[in-house]
Amino acid sequence: MNTIADNQTRNQQFLLYIGSIVKDRVFIALVLMLALLAAFDSPQFAPSIAFTLDALWEMLPFFALAIGIAAYAKASSADSLIAKAFSGNPVRATLLAALVGAISPFCSCGVIPLIAAMLGAGVPLAPVMAFWIASPIMDPEMFILTAAGIGFGFAVAKTVAAMAMGVLAGLSILLIQRYGGLESPLRAELGGCCDSGCSSSAPQSVRWKFWHQAERIKAFNAEALAIAVFLGKWLTLAFFLESLMLAYVSSDWIASYVGADNPFAIPLAAIVGAPSYLNGYAAIPLISGLIEIGMTPGAAMAFASAGAVSSIPAAIAVWALVKKPVFVLYLALGLSGATIAGFVYQFSGGII
Repeated sequence: MNTIADNQTRNQQFLLYIGSIVKDRVFIALVLMLALLAAFDSPQFAPSIAFTLDALWEMLPFFALAIGIAAYAKASSADSLIAKAFSGNPVRATLLAALVGAISPFCSCGVIPLIAAMLGAGVPLAPVMAFWIASPIMDPEMFILTAAGIGFGFAVAKTVAAMAMGVLAGLSILLIQRYGGLESPLRAELGGCCDSGCSSSAPQSVRWKFWHQAERIKAFNAEALAIAVFLGKWLTLAFFLESLMLAYVSSDWIASYVGADNPFAIPLAAIVGAPSYLNGYAAIPLISGLIEIGMTPGAAMAFASAGAVSSIPAAIAVWALVKKPVFVLYLALGLSGATIAGFVYQFSGGII
C-alpha cells in the first residue's frame, strides 16, 4: 500500500512539474518565437533548432560540471568553505578572483551556474563579479587558438585585459558597496531554489561523503534539478536568439562601423560586439577576418572583450540570475572595461 501511495504521489508531483514548465514564461516565449519563425521564414527553422541543440550540447560538460559542483557543495555543506575561499581582505579576494577567472575554462554561459552557487554560498559580490567578468574572456585553450588565429601579441594582451577588467569590475563593486548598495544580488526565485530540498534542521558540518545520509541526497537532487531547470530554460532561449542574430546580422555591416576611418571605432566595436559576439572559439576567425578588412587592433580588442562578457546568451542568463541593478552594472562594467582595454591596446601599439 505504501508503495502504491508513493507512486501516486510521485506521479502527481511529476504532472505538477510538467504543468509548471508549460505555464513558464520562458517556455511560452520560446514556443511563440518558434511558431513565428516557422510561419515567416521556414527555411531558417531547422538551422536555428540545430544551432541551439549544438550549442547546448557543446556547453553540456561545463554546465553539468558546474551544476554538480553547486549541488555537491549544498548537500555536503561545503558551500560554507567556498564562501571562506573568497572572504577575508576584500581587495585581495578580488585580485585573486580576477586571476583565477582569467585562466578558468568557463565561457560566458557556462560560468553562470558556478556564479549562482558562489552567490548562494555567501561569497561577496565583488570577487564574484571579478571572476564573472574575467572568466569568459580567456582560458588556456582560447589563448592557444587566439595566438594561432589572430596573433600571439593579441592573445597576451587579451589575457591581460581579462584580468584588468575583472579587477576593475570587482573594485567598482567594492566602492558601491561601501556606500550601502547591492545587497542580496540574487533574484528571489533562484536564491530560494533549494527550499524544497533543504531542511532547516539539516546538519551544518561538512560531510564530504554526503551520500550516506538520505536528507543530504535529497538536498543534492533538489539543488541540481532547480538550478538545471532554471538556467537551462534561459540558456535554450538565449542560444535560439543567437541563432537568429547570426542568420540576420551581417558581419560586413559590423565591419563598416569599426574600421580605421571611424574615430569612434573602439567604443562602437564594444557596443556592437556585446550583443553580436559568437562563442569565443568561433569568433577567432571572424575577428581575424575583420582585422584583414580594416578593423583596427584596438577595436578588435574591444569587440572581443565586450562580446565575451555580455553576448546575448550571457546577458539573458544573467538577467535571469540577478536583480536589475546588478544586471545593469554587469553590462556597464563589461562595456566600459572592454572600451578601456581597446584604447589601451590601440595606443600601446596594437601588436598582433
